[in-house]
Amino acid sequence: MTLPETTSRTRAAATDVTGPRTTAAPDTAPARATASVPAVVGVLGGGRMGAGIAHAFLLAGARVHVVERDEAAAAQARERVETALARSAERGTQIPDADTLTTGVDAEAFAGAGLVIEAVPEERDLKLDALARIEGSVDASAVVASNTSSISIDALAASLARPDRFLGLHFFNPVPASALVEVVTGERTAAAVVTRATQWVEAIGKTAVVVRDAPGFASSRLGVALGLEAIRMLEEGVATAHDIDTAMELGYRHPMGPLRTTDIVGLDVRLGIAEELERAFGARFAPPALLRDLVAQGHLGRKTGRGFYEWSA
Repeated sequence: MTLPETTSRTRAAATDVTGPRTTAAPDTAPARATASVPAVVGVLGGGRMGAGIAHAFLLAGARVHVVERDEAAAAQARERVETALARSAERGTQIPDADTLTTGVDAEAFAGAGLVIEAVPEERDLKLDALARIEGSVDASAVVASNTSSISIDALAASLARPDRFLGLHFFNPVPASALVEVVTGERTAAAVVTRATQWVEAIGKTAVVVRDAPGFASSRLGVALGLEAIRMLEEGVATAHDIDTAMELGYRHPMGPLRTTDIVGLDVRLGIAEELERAFGARFAPPALLRDLVAQGHLGRKTGRGFYEWSA
């Protein structure tokens, strides 16, 4: 099933390809807390999420090392972080010196970091490889975290030598505008590590919720359930994307409807999470055909310019 094209495109606007035009929610910068972050933080993966995480810790006073798969990707990661910092400066936020950010391809840069977060794509094998690289480079005292939004923390920890120093730190997209981080505890995560991680989340101006490891944690499990049902309703012709979103925004006071949220998260990301949850819970999380079709066509949401809405740059 495909959706009809639209021709109306305005700057910073999201246009429902099945209904009236609506406006994307503006970014808002979180307030900064007074607690401290580790002096040195590492991020493996400098895509949209990794760059956002690096930006958050830089603003909180950490030196940040971002490691990517090759030099070209590392240069792109630096550009993403520097762009985010420039936007913060435009909003009046004091930004750190340029030398507090380093990018490269060598995970040995993580030596001496107090916290290293993997932010590679939501694929189990990629994350296992990333975590092995990190653990092989950091000091025994470092905390290692995964930004996974659905993969079991205990499953990821099974291959680590120090699972007591490992947990999930699930950031939300876009990181600068989001106010929440899920702190996901594994069966062997040390209580002191959970406490420190929660303090670090507060230090970057966000709110932490602590959840036990379970498929989809709290946010992804609930968010994907709502999002998939909204996609099924669109697929069945119950209402337009705009009207489905408006029903949740005005009827249930959600700040953003489930279809627009899916566009911002990325349809490919949401599909991957749904597939992970389907393996755990069965058919109730089976991805709708419309979602699979749009991903196959390359319509991944805001990052490609089109998903359930059309997005201008």
